[in-house]
Amino acid sequence: MTDILIIGGGIVGLATALQIKQQRPNLTVTVLEKETAVARHQTGHNSGVIHSGLYYKPGSLKALNCIRGYNLLIDFCEKENIPYELCGKIVVATSPQQVPLLNNLYERGLQNGLTGLRKITPGEMREIEPHVAGVEGIQVPQTGIIDYTTVCEKYAQKFRELGGDIRFGEKVTSITPGNTLSVVVTERGTYETKLVVNCAGLYSDKIAQMTQRDEINLRIVPFRGEYYKIKPAKQYLVKHLIYPVPDPNFPFLGVHFTRMVGGGVEAGPNAVLAFQREGYRMSDINLKELYETLSWPGFQKVAGKYWQTGLGEYYRSFSKAAFTKALQELIPAIQEDDLEEGGAGVRAQACDRTGGLLDDFAILESNRAINVCNAPSPAATSSLSIGLTVSEKVLERF
Repeated sequence: MTDILIIGGGIVGLATALQIKQQRPNLTVTVLEKETAVARHQTGHNSGVIHSGLYYKPGSLKALNCIRGYNLLIDFCEKENIPYELCGKIVVATSPQQVPLLNNLYERGLQNGLTGLRKITPGEMREIEPHVAGVEGIQVPQTGIIDYTTVCEKYAQKFRELGGDIRFGEKVTSITPGNTLSVVVTERGTYETKLVVNCAGLYSDKIAQMTQRDEINLRIVPFRGEYYKIKPAKQYLVKHLIYPVPDPNFPFLGVHFTRMVGGGVEAGPNAVLAFQREGYRMSDINLKELYETLSWPGFQKVAGKYWQTGLGEYYRSFSKAAFTKALQELIPAIQEDDLEEGGAGVRAQACDRTGGLLDDFAILESNRAINVCNAPSPAATSSLSIGLTVSEKVLERF
C-alpha cells in the first residue's frame, strides 16, 4: 500500500512527486510509468523553450503557474547545474493587420509582470535578427532554451534520493475507487493507494474516467507538431528565437524558429490531428483511438468550424514547399533546400463537449483522485509550479 500513487513519468508527474516528497517526507509516494524511462512522450518531444508567460490570460492557471514555474525552474537549474540559456525571443507582426494582435500581446505581457518587454521597430528587429522581416515586433528577454529530458531525469533523481519510488513498464489497465483505498491494476501488478494523482498526459482523460463513475466532460485530442531542422550552413539566419503573432482562436503558436540548447535550429511546428495518441508519424494509426476522436461531439464542432485552417495545416504537413513559404514570412531568405526532416511531438489538447479547445490548465478532483487533465505548453516551464499546486491539493487530504 502506498499513500499516493502518481500515474505518469513525464515532467508534470515527476515535479508533483518531488514537491510532495519535499514537503512531506513521511508520506509514501510511488510513480507508475508505462514506458521504460522518464520523459518519453510530450516532455521528450517538445522544442525545449523556457516560456516567459507572455501569451496567457492574466490570472489564469497558465499565467500564474508559468511565471512562478519559470522562476522555480531557473533556481532549480542553477542549483543542479543543468545547462540552459536565456537567449530571448522576438514576436514579429508580418503585416499591418497583425499589429493590433501584437499590441494585445504586449499589454498581456505587461499585465503578467514581464520586465524588459519592449516594442521594437523593423530596424531594431534586424539589429537582433538581421534576416527577419516584419512591420513591428516585441522583444521578450526572459525566454530561454533547455533540454527538458535532462530536467526530468534530475527530478527523478532528487525524488528517489528522498525515498520516492518510480516503477517502469506499469501501464494502468483499471482503477477501482473505494471508500478509503483505491485499487490500481497495471499490466504487471496491483496497487492499493489512499490517493491517485493522474498526470498521464495523452491518456489523462482515460485515467480520469477510471477514477469516477460519472462521465467526464472532456476528451484529449492529439495534435502532432512536425519540425524541420535548418542545415548547418544556414543556421546563421537565426540568432535567437523568432515567433509569429499567434492566431487567438487556437491554443497553438504557429511555425517559428527555435535555437536548441545543444546546438542547431528547429523550424516549426505545424499542428495536425494525429491518428493515434502517440502518433509521431503520419503513418501511425490506431483505428480505435481515431474513432474516439472523430466521434467526440466537441471535436466535430471544432472540425466543422475550422476545417479550412485544418486543411492548411495538413497541406504544410505534406508539402515542404508550403511549410517553407510559411517560414519565409518571418525569414524570407530561408529556402526549401535549407531544411531537413526533424522530429515531431504530440500535444495532448483537451476538448470539451461543446467544441471548446481548453486554453487553461485543467485539474479535476474526485473523492479518491486528483486528475491533471489539460497540461500542454507551457507545462514544462511551469512543471515545478504545477507540481506545487497539485501537491497542495494532495496534502490537504493528509
